[in-house]
Amino acid sequence: MLENIRKIWRIPDLRKKIIFTFVMLVIYRLVGVIPAPGVDAIRVMNSNNSNNLPLLELVNMMTGNKFSEMTIMAMGITPYINASIIMQLLTIAIPALERLSKEEDGRTKINRITRYVTVALAALQAIGLVRGLGFIKSGWLNYVLVGVSMAGGTALAMWIGERITEKGIGNGVSLLIFVGIISNLFNSIVSGFTTASTTGTTSGWVNLIVIVVTCILMTVIVTFVELGERRIPLQIAKQVKGRRVYGGQNTHMSLKVVSVGVLPLIFAYSFLAFPGTIAQLVDPKTEGAFTYWWKMNMYTGSVWYMIISALLIIAFTFFYSSISFDPKQQAEQLQQQGAVIPGQRGKNIRQYLQNTVSRLNLFAALFLAILAAVPTLLLRLAGVQVPFAASSILIAVSVSLETIRTIQGEMSIRGIDMDMDNVGFM
Repeated sequence: MLENIRKIWRIPDLRKKIIFTFVMLVIYRLVGVIPAPGVDAIRVMNSNNSNNLPLLELVNMMTGNKFSEMTIMAMGITPYINASIIMQLLTIAIPALERLSKEEDGRTKINRITRYVTVALAALQAIGLVRGLGFIKSGWLNYVLVGVSMAGGTALAMWIGERITEKGIGNGVSLLIFVGIISNLFNSIVSGFTTASTTGTTSGWVNLIVIVVTCILMTVIVTFVELGERRIPLQIAKQVKGRRVYGGQNTHMSLKVVSVGVLPLIFAYSFLAFPGTIAQLVDPKTEGAFTYWWKMNMYTGSVWYMIISALLIIAFTFFYSSISFDPKQQAEQLQQQGAVIPGQRGKNIRQYLQNTVSRLNLFAALFLAILAAVPTLLLRLAGVQVPFAASSILIAVSVSLETIRTIQGEMSIRGIDMDMDNVGFM
């Protein structure tokens, strides 16, 4: 690993990109400590994170706990992710947007629309959530200040992410989420160590060891699965174009074992968190029948929560895969390239791809459902409160591997080999 780091540092362009990425991430974290104007700081301090609404736990995970601190980065990059997902779904549902996405500069226009939707969504989410928690000071001006400042923080985070993607290393938006998750993990482990040292009890140290071992095991398993792929053999026929002969070789098409990433987990968590969050905001004293039932039966760790979350993860896995991979379109592209799958011809290629993707999706759905249940099972069976979700580990590992692949690509362009067997997580 040290040899790989030395190789990377000897390349001036790559060194500048890494330094630029690091500086931008530091700026993002430093800006995140600025309190948002219009927020009642005394109420935020007195709350002591007692508003453990499910939806807000998800926002805190994505923002590095900045929402609970009510800084200008409270919304973080989450509105941009939501806006991107909304635009992706609308592109499929609305023919006009679908035609626009296929034009030469269509993607640029859609990205511009996504930015506008991000800022508007950030302002609405900020005002709605902060008001629901009772943290906004009285007066209409404070509502404006909260909406503008937190939407501005999201716009700045979006700008930093785009600059990292353009001039740095890796995907900027993913790295911003990665930094927040790693910060939460580090703070949780340090807090566990402090608690165990202060109390001096055996149970405190046992809990800390279980948390650390679980984190390591989940990281290893997720890394192994993330690197897994299904290689479909292809035979490319010879094609004569002018005086040149193309094709005539055997190759393969790679399909990731878990191609949907972390989106099914986020969709499922958001879907389950939304009703409880709205009910708790509307009925904070739990006087309504629905609020009481939801609180008694759908809390994190309940049997019903585990069953429904697993079913939602499986459903969203197949749903997102259906809109991100089209077997018919892929089969047509293979035919245009003169490539065939051995033993498959014509319409059989489409059906073969569909069957293969369905089997991969089934494995991915079950893997994600089991992974999501690990923290809950530890809580129910061993009484250990794991301070991170499965989605945190999955995002952290995915971004790490993506960044390593980007660095490897940069070095390959310059004719320098990178030993991936010993690279670790840098």
